[in-house]
Amino acid sequence: MAPASSQAQAADWLLDHGPRELELLFRAIVFHPSVPILIADNDRKNLDASVGAAKLLGLSRDKIIGNKIDDFAAPAFKPEIESLWSAFLEQGEQNGMLRLAGPDGTLWDVEYTAKGNVLPVRHLLVLRGQAGSAQTRGSAEVGEHRLPSWVQDFALYLVDVDGDIVAWYSGAERIYGYAQAEIVGKHLSILYPGEARSVTDAQQELRRSAAEGHFGNEVWHVKKDGSRFWANVITMALRDDNGELQGFARVVRDFSERHERDETLRRSRALTRPVPAEPSVPGMISGEFDLVPEANDAFLQLAGYSREDLQAGRLRWPDLTPPEHSALDDLAHEECLRFRACTPYERELIRKDGSRIPVLLTTVVLNLSPFRWITLVHDLRESNQLGSIGDEAIEGKHDFEEIVGTSAALRRVLRLVEVVAPTDANVLILGETGTGKELIASAIHRLSPRRNQPFVTLNCAAIPTGLLESELFGYEKGAFTGALGQKLGRFEMAHRGTLFLDEVGDIPLELQPKLLRALQEKSFERLGGTRTIPIDVRLIAATNRNLSQMMGDKAFRADLFYRLNVFPITIPPLRDRPEDIPLLARHFTRKYARKMGRQIDKIPPDTMRALVNYSWPGNVRELENFIERAVILSQGSSLRAPLDELRATGVESAGGTLEQVEREHILRALRETGGVVSRAATRLGIPRTTLNAMMRKLGISRKEL
Repeated sequence: MAPASSQAQAADWLLDHGPRELELLFRAIVFHPSVPILIADNDRKNLDASVGAAKLLGLSRDKIIGNKIDDFAAPAFKPEIESLWSAFLEQGEQNGMLRLAGPDGTLWDVEYTAKGNVLPVRHLLVLRGQAGSAQTRGSAEVGEHRLPSWVQDFALYLVDVDGDIVAWYSGAERIYGYAQAEIVGKHLSILYPGEARSVTDAQQELRRSAAEGHFGNEVWHVKKDGSRFWANVITMALRDDNGELQGFARVVRDFSERHERDETLRRSRALTRPVPAEPSVPGMISGEFDLVPEANDAFLQLAGYSREDLQAGRLRWPDLTPPEHSALDDLAHEECLRFRACTPYERELIRKDGSRIPVLLTTVVLNLSPFRWITLVHDLRESNQLGSIGDEAIEGKHDFEEIVGTSAALRRVLRLVEVVAPTDANVLILGETGTGKELIASAIHRLSPRRNQPFVTLNCAAIPTGLLESELFGYEKGAFTGALGQKLGRFEMAHRGTLFLDEVGDIPLELQPKLLRALQEKSFERLGGTRTIPIDVRLIAATNRNLSQMMGDKAFRADLFYRLNVFPITIPPLRDRPEDIPLLARHFTRKYARKMGRQIDKIPPDTMRALVNYSWPGNVRELENFIERAVILSQGSSLRAPLDELRATGVESAGGTLEQVEREHILRALRETGGVVSRAATRLGIPRTTLNAMMRKLGISRKEL
């Protein structure tokens, strides 16, 4: 538990800065849907608009934002808007009809639902055009008799580092039924069903958000009246200018109606053609919200736009989407919010001349707030596939060696691997320790055109700081004392192949400019040398650290981060894909039984249940080590696992505040490494200096070991 003074300071910071951060998160969620949504202030000025609103009004988002709702109304209807709005501000909610006028003077009626103060002086206006009108034809929601619940309201609130609610806005009151006075100061576990796991589940979500920057999931939530709803929850960690965690911003939507629809859409979308096997340069575009400031020549040629069109701002992603495919784009955006990337999916793309071509799209989130993204676009016109094939057939196309699992989360990662492998784009693999980042890097190399060239690896955390430069770039004879001969560095060894830099977040700040220069100029000099050596290397980097936070802490260069973060792939922790645990357990049992000459053909049901229910903080590596230990202990044909170890660890880590959970996690790592701080830091995936600082902050002394 943090001291009372620091708690008060954090609460003040949250109340001062939290609403602005929460609004940025809210806009990242609201801008994309095909449902027409406007966010307005008390004066009816539009502060944001969804892609659906732009299509309904026949204008780009930048032509809507900054203008008043009145500006889009029929002239005769404008006087009525003011009286309706005054009544709405007084009542807080309103349903009705607006008469709008299009840019060409066309008049039409739209239904609307207005909800007040989803944030202070931020009002939600959701529109629904008349079925069959030109403005709504092809809309994903036009067939609905009413607006879906997931866009009717949004619960926004702020939470401190301990999980206590410090700000609760009107949308949250309407969705959950709790008034602000009833819930501020309460722990957010009050919103979760079940007494036993509610605190633990809530704390785990905050912990993930703090470690990863943001965390999205879908889970049951409970209202004040005891009823449940399927909640889509996006949680973003909030840090001050010094990088200190101050709390969390949360946006919750009721996905009870949408959940089943999305699952149906995922199943239908899974019937897609594979990425073309031959090496090709895919179209690549990146943007912020719906703007597209950057695109490569391959995409411009594919879409029929010129470089001048791009520079003039005439290329907008929503204009390239056929209306009947808007539901697919909506689902992809939701996956990006939750998983930082969408499952690759096939749809048509509208070219500048109006013609359509089939493409395979893969979008990855570069930054949540403000929302920045990159999309790879593969042309499927030349596909030699005569029909569609399912995910099972696609997965059988490639051998992913020891990457074991069939979960949707893992399949999404493997599809991203297939999409990015044929390109030469730099890849940044993110994930907790033990998730298998090197296996993913190896898979990318094996599926790439460089597969017959070297795959060179270097763990940046395992090399002493003073030797890392010579390991990367090599050295000349006499470059330093002991340099008795010339040595090639990893860059030179990986020429025409792939270089995998694991734990890239551990590269010292003073060495990062030289790495950046090598990537930008595709050349370098050996240590002690003067000759510039050209290189042709595809770089894959990996880390379990939060590089965005490190940039804020001035521990990692922003320009290097953006150079590495061309195509990020986030590997889910094992606890997010428990359905893969039985497959992994059997795989490792067979592997180590064969290695030790044992015959083990059965895993008892109680053992398998314990494996599936455990959270595995060390992920697949911890599971593998545990199974190896179990095989050693097994004498017969049935696996004998030391389940008491799992129960003891589970009890130790359950419950408590975020700081208490963090404290216990650090203590456990220190005890398991005999109190050696450097070894504990390696196990936790953080620098030794950071661990020392955390130990001081949390009051951990060696007496407790």
